[in-house]
Amino acid sequence: MGRKILITGGIKSGKSQFALNIAREIEGAIPQLHSPLITTPDPVEKIFIATALPIDREMEDKIEKHKRERGSDFKTVEEAIHLGDVFKGINPSTAVIDCLTLWLSNLFFETSEAERESEIESFIKVLKEFEGNAIIVTNEVGWGIIPQDEISRMYQSELGILNQRTAQICDEVYMLISGIPLRIK
Repeated sequence: MGRKILITGGIKSGKSQFALNIAREIEGAIPQLHSPLITTPDPVEKIFIATALPIDREMEDKIEKHKRERGSDFKTVEEAIHLGDVFKGINPSTAVIDCLTLWLSNLFFETSEAERESEIESFIKVLKEFEGNAIIVTNEVGWGIIPQDEISRMYQSELGILNQRTAQICDEVYMLISGIPLRIK
């Protein structure tokens, strides 16, 4: 079994870059120099699962910036809804999911409540069974004020529960604060 790592924190806290650095450092997940005198195993495929939807110009720019940051050493899979299905097709590998926060938001606005619950259950089940390395990025959204509208309160609550369920499955959990990682599990 590979490692399962959850990275959480606030917006612009350095989570995505930290996730990419971990993926690049995992043994077997980085390109290795080949010499006729040394035989090395093939590196494990590195996959970046992008959950963002390009809903406006700002988001399009952010997506392009992230693509440049990760370079060509990651195969990119864009999936806004069916995250569990993606994991079924990439086992084993090293996968970075960026991020659960946007994925849940997509589920809120693109699916029914029953479909949302089904997608979450599928993701949790597949993550438990995943044999590769999973590095999962999410946000902490419950540290501010209680939102005024019902849908925002429901989203905040569901993301908190999703983060807890994911953290329980993960071997390691990191909190990023101002670009500084703090291992909390």
